Amino acid sequence: MSGPDILVGIDAGTSVIKAVAFDLAGRQLGASSVPNTYLTGQGGSATQAMGRTWDDCATALRGLGDRIPDLARRTAALSVTAQGDGTWLVGQDGPVGDAWLWLDARAAPTVDRLAAGPMNRRRFEATGTGLNTCQQGAQMAHMDAHAPDLLDRAQVALHCKDWLYLNLTGIRATDPSEASFTFGNFRTRAYDNDVIAALGLERRRHLLPPIIDGTQVTHPLTADAARRTGLLAGTPVSLGYVDMVMTALGAGVRGGAGDVACSTVGSTGVHLRAVDAGQVVLNDHGTGYVICLPIPGVVTQVQTNMAATLNLDWVLSVAAGIMSDLGHSISHRDLVVHLEGWLARSQPGQILYHPYISDAGERGPFVSADARAGFVGLSAGHRYPDLVRAVAEGLGMAMRDCYAAMGPLPSELRLTGGASRSASLRAILSASLNAPVRVSQRDEAGAAGAAMMAAVAIGAYPDMDACIAEWVTPLLDAPEPPDPALAQTYDRLFPAFAAARAALPPTWTALAANRAAQTGVSDDQHQ
Repeated sequence: MSGPDILVGIDAGTSVIKAVAFDLAGRQLGASSVPNTYLTGQGGSATQAMGRTWDDCATALRGLGDRIPDLARRTAALSVTAQGDGTWLVGQDGPVGDAWLWLDARAAPTVDRLAAGPMNRRRFEATGTGLNTCQQGAQMAHMDAHAPDLLDRAQVALHCKDWLYLNLTGIRATDPSEASFTFGNFRTRAYDNDVIAALGLERRRHLLPPIIDGTQVTHPLTADAARRTGLLAGTPVSLGYVDMVMTALGAGVRGGAGDVACSTVGSTGVHLRAVDAGQVVLNDHGTGYVICLPIPGVVTQVQTNMAATLNLDWVLSVAAGIMSDLGHSISHRDLVVHLEGWLARSQPGQILYHPYISDAGERGPFVSADARAGFVGLSAGHRYPDLVRAVAEGLGMAMRDCYAAMGPLPSELRLTGGASRSASLRAILSASLNAPVRVSQRDEAGAAGAAMMAAVAIGAYPDMDACIAEWVTPLLDAPEPPDPALAQTYDRLFPAFAAARAALPPTWTALAANRAAQTGVSDDQHQ
């Protein structure tokens, strides 16, 4: 083609940084990736070198140039999204130390203090987001109390994608999604004085950067960034929204009739639904997120399970361990191929399993660091396939628990992640919500969501809905309807799942206290 015909989406995740090229109609042309690196330490710290992150991003873009002929001349625009939450402080001469990641748990005592404060409910009603250690607001409040020199030396507090945008364009800014769920109001997409006061950060407000919307505003790639990335100086750069909603946008959280939802069921479970801002349901427990979409007046409600397919990994590892003890070496991959058969040979709805296998407990739709997984209803006749089915059904019940905390159950589920590859798991998830499931064939949904913002910003599409119609909807498989009998079984099972979950916290607390007494170290200290 004679002119620019490529959009580049950057998705800087926790484990890998990707640069992905798409044509203007949304077809993926190529990708390049660089493994990410972060460090964990005492007290729950999880940090990432900011300079290396930019170096790795530039390397990924140069790698994409090696795969796509004449990429620099053909790039119409690029956009960047990245891992959410965390605190990336920049001072006069560059980074103020390493970034605190969303995995960093050092702010836990500050979260407990703020959550018990008189303004926390007001903060939640404005942001729609439960307070946790992941968030920049909690981390900055903890720094202000325990390491104020970090904030004293900073000129601006950014998130990961904002840091990369600064290196690409020289502009210090953030986007409406992270700004509003951390420091603002999802209805106005602006900072909120009461929220900032609830966090005790009034005197640090000057660290919050301007808010820009990447579907409306771009900035040119600087000459230095052009030299580093191999692209052309002046190429328009769009600041994407946080990766969670970029992935959902690229996978199909918006578009179609009825109440559509999108779940990524991988190692963790992320459950989102797109609603008008005026229709948001705020639960009594003060959990979840409300995150703006790059569509005027539309937000996503979000609940997340700390562990999803990690539970299946655990139950398969039990079998692998037994086989190993008997002298038979067997891999996780060897066992996965038996999953469909085990599910087929077991009776549905016989055992309850609460899938809280993570050492960090659970965060959606309730928050408990002490929550742990467990079976309820075992009998002497149950065998290993019955345990596997109970674990799989536990994922469906936990998903339903999350969606129930956000309002009525959705009428259609778009599914991504590892669970989407199993027909039996799809059937369980579909029946758990009594809703048809559609699988997205989009390989790089996060980078695609970011590139879609660039497409709208440069006028390739008049609005995001027009872009969705061409980039997203054609890549959705045909709906797989729920099995009516299985849906009825799970309708009967869910009240028992919820009742048992509500009754278990004293047991979890007692077990946590016993572990602490045996080791002399609390779970919180391990985290």
